[in-house]
Amino acid sequence: MCLGIPGEILAIRVENELSVGLVKFGGIKRDVCLACIPDAAVGDFVLVHVGFAIAKVDREEAERAYRTLDELGFLAELDDAVAESERELAAEDAS
Repeated sequence: MCLGIPGEILAIRVENELSVGLVKFGGIKRDVCLACIPDAAVGDFVLVHVGFAIAKVDREEAERAYRTLDELGFLAELDDAVAESERELAAEDAS
């Protein structure tokens, strides 16, 4: 089964001639390739699968997807990933 997660584009930059967006998924921010959606803009919501934005979605669709993921218990995994990222950053800062 493949799962696409909706996220909001916070910033866009060009890296190695590819459009890359900083995308927020709940409390996590990740770089995402935007090459498949050349008209993507800051503030857009995109559906992301394995690091690639594959479609634009509206805010309501993104919220509906998050509610469904929460009902299925998948947001707990996202919360765990946020906590792990925060631990890693704290460890780097302590070094």
